[in-house]
Amino acid sequence: MPEAENHSYSRSIIRDIILGGQDGLVNVLGVILAVATATNDIRIVVIAGLAATFAESISMAAVAYTSSKAANDFYQSRVEQEKREIEEVPHLEKREIRDIYYKKGFRGKLLNQIVRKITSNKKLWLDTMMAEELRLFPEDYENPKKSAAVVGTASLIGSLIPLAPFLFMPIQAGIVLSVVMSSVALFAGGAVTAKLTVGDWKKNGLEMAFVGISAAIIGYAIGAALGAVV
Repeated sequence: MPEAENHSYSRSIIRDIILGGQDGLVNVLGVILAVATATNDIRIVVIAGLAATFAESISMAAVAYTSSKAANDFYQSRVEQEKREIEEVPHLEKREIRDIYYKKGFRGKLLNQIVRKITSNKKLWLDTMMAEELRLFPEDYENPKKSAAVVGTASLIGSLIPLAPFLFMPIQAGIVLSVVMSSVALFAGGAVTAKLTVGDWKKNGLEMAFVGISAAIIGYAIGAALGAVV
């Protein structure tokens, strides 16, 4: 695998891990805190948390699969369209290649050589049209099954972070530790995301942690309200 494609693949995997983990953690945290503040039965909290965990993980995996498949189908449809155009209207496609490299500053004999070289190889011709004209790159499109597996697994692991304290602690202590663990995990996810891009790791970490804290506040408020009326 070329180095550029390898880097793109690694970023894609990390993006899926963060996406699945963050989504699973935040959603399950909100559910758990709502139930925990509405009841003093630890069994109900754990059952609700596990139900939300598996439902969220399956849902995220399904969304990752369908969205990746749709993106791949779109890419393949454009590939087939370019193939047809190269076969049916090669003179127009050659003109497009010439225009692309003309805009890049090539002229005269050198431009003619570039056009001749590219259009003498149909695979190179197709790849050039996809990259230079449509700005579509194969490494940007994931394997749907692999994406679903990564996102689903990350969502499952992320969902277990806020649930874990309730497996060995009473409800009130579990609420506090759940919020702390979730905030730390979200901060770490934000920091990693920033390191992979150009953002500030502290700022990104705090922003992502704020999402978890917000979910905790909303969950606590909902649970308190339900507990007061039930």
